[in-house]
Amino acid sequence: MGVLMSKKQQVEKVQKCTAVVSAFQAGLKDRAVTVKQAEGQVEEGEGHAKTNPDEKNTQDAVQEENDNSASPSTSQQASAPTRDECNVNQEAWSRLRDGKGVEPEDLDKTHQLTPPAFVRPKREPDDDQPIEVDLYKKEEPRSDEMCDVCEVWTADDLYPCRICTRVFHDGCLRELGYLRAEALQEMRDTAHTVTGWSCYYCDNLNLLLTEEEMYSLMETFKQCKIIPESCLVSDELLQYRHFVSKQQFEKDLTDEQEEEVLAQFAALDPEKKGHIEWSDFLYFESLAVLRKFRTENSLVRLLTAKERDTARSVFQGLDLDKDGVITRAECRQAQQSWFEKLKKDSQSCNVRPVTWADFLRESGIYILAARPNSSAMHIRLPL
Repeated sequence: MGVLMSKKQQVEKVQKCTAVVSAFQAGLKDRAVTVKQAEGQVEEGEGHAKTNPDEKNTQDAVQEENDNSASPSTSQQASAPTRDECNVNQEAWSRLRDGKGVEPEDLDKTHQLTPPAFVRPKREPDDDQPIEVDLYKKEEPRSDEMCDVCEVWTADDLYPCRICTRVFHDGCLRELGYLRAEALQEMRDTAHTVTGWSCYYCDNLNLLLTEEEMYSLMETFKQCKIIPESCLVSDELLQYRHFVSKQQFEKDLTDEQEEEVLAQFAALDPEKKGHIEWSDFLYFESLAVLRKFRTENSLVRLLTAKERDTARSVFQGLDLDKDGVITRAECRQAQQSWFEKLKKDSQSCNVRPVTWADFLRESGIYILAARPNSSAMHIRLPL
């Protein structure tokens, strides 16, 4: 009876075989070089014995010319840092495009764990069509039994994601380098609580964009000369917003809109550092792309079973008479509750009814926006 291997185990086996073959080939190359060097030394000794003074002068001149050509010029030395900077920027663009970055074999690691390859979603022909979600039938998805990284089961040592069904070992996440020490501690403190914790995949809303949507966003960044993974000052954010306004509406921002942008910048820089982090900026721009290119029905299709169950609980808590309808004011209050922030006007006299289907469609963007663990991103910025 054959032994079944997981996909990850098959990949690891192929990688090990490839490493063995590479080492063997490298050994053959080293052996060939050693033999050639030995033969060259013998021929050189015989050649010196037969070389006359004229030939020696000619060889010295050729050797001097080769030495001069081999030594880098001052301009080449000055361009070296520029090439290194270009390589760093290229890797940053790669990480932004595919969510993974450089290939695993190009990474300088001291451990054997390999980052997973993220696959961006694709739009289906029926994405914009309504999707039927039963209000009274909870899906209650079960979390996976094995760690998503190492595929090992260790019971209580696994930490679940509140958005998807993946579970993780804290040690595996630390080895992958996705979470810093403080983020790991936050995961340990919240993963098994009502608040919950979202994994590195669900935490990154940019991974919800398709290849086409990501390409459009990257082109805008490049035209505004925004370097991925870099911090932005207020002037850069204003310049970017002006460019987007001209691109979409063919006009500059008004004075009021500029003040709103500066207010957003201040909200994202609560410690008054004078800049905003790249993750905060990318989060907000990814949401803007989703709102621009996706319909409400398409956004509902991005919700996971856990998120739909949470939405059911919120709606049923407001629907006290169990008629499947709530007021518009209650709908607005529920949407704001995703951010743990109620607005003063949420208790207005607007009593226009909202059905479960309408509630789910209108709340989709709020549910997605609340995925990241950091409240600094989704509490302070209005949608």
